[in-house]
Amino acid sequence: MMRLGKLFLVLAACLAGLGCQPQAPKPTGQHLVIAATAIPHAEILEHIAPILAREGVILDIKVFNDYVQPNVQVEQKQIDVNYFQTLPYLEQFNKDRGSSLIPIIGVHIEPLGVYSRKHASLDSIPEGAQIAIPNERSNEGRALLLLQSAGFIKLRDPRNALADLSDIVDNPRRLRFKELEAATLPRVLDQVDLAVINTNYALDAKLDPARDALFIESKDSPYVNYLVGRADNRDDPRVVKLAAALTSADTAAFITRTYQGAVVPAF
Repeated sequence: MMRLGKLFLVLAACLAGLGCQPQAPKPTGQHLVIAATAIPHAEILEHIAPILAREGVILDIKVFNDYVQPNVQVEQKQIDVNYFQTLPYLEQFNKDRGSSLIPIIGVHIEPLGVYSRKHASLDSIPEGAQIAIPNERSNEGRALLLLQSAGFIKLRDPRNALADLSDIVDNPRRLRFKELEAATLPRVLDQVDLAVINTNYALDAKLDPARDALFIESKDSPYVNYLVGRADNRDDPRVVKLAAALTSADTAAFITRTYQGAVVPAF
């Protein structure tokens, strides 16, 4: 009778819509916290998250819209690793901050582009035009190298990845430069003649580098985006699995299919 009574209670709960649906199993595994910018880094991480989950690693993706806090928080061990930056940026960050973050593996290239909403081509850029560029040292140097490749300026050392405005030795169009935080550059595109914009921020602003950039880095750009961590977790099995997933054939196919040349696998 007791068993029959329990059966009636279960049936009554089912009829009332209570507790009859099977509960989805909670993911199990070791968590790995990673900082990333939204596009394309977090999107790529979301793609590989189910693969890693099957291998026992649960990705906890923290999205940032700046280039400083992801490094600060990894250095302070609030976050395990990050994925957003090039090697020149990392090296300059370590030098400026006295940190010791390390590159783990290179994943992709985001060709830097020159954009305009006022001009249809580089040939139409007038004398005295205003150009907005990133104000952070490594990205500023990268932007100036790109503008040199486009024929706008000449630098004292034409290969200096850390050049700044004082390194310009020839500026025949008397271009005026506005140095701004990289994340803000898409928002000022209507206010300047040109802006040199990192691809992750261009994509986030719904710009298509292949279609909208007036000039863009070649696909053999040395500015690879790296997975970055610390010496104490470089060989952590979770990090090793993440590095393998980020550089798999499946991830390369996802990057190629999704970004159509705006982001290029570097492996």
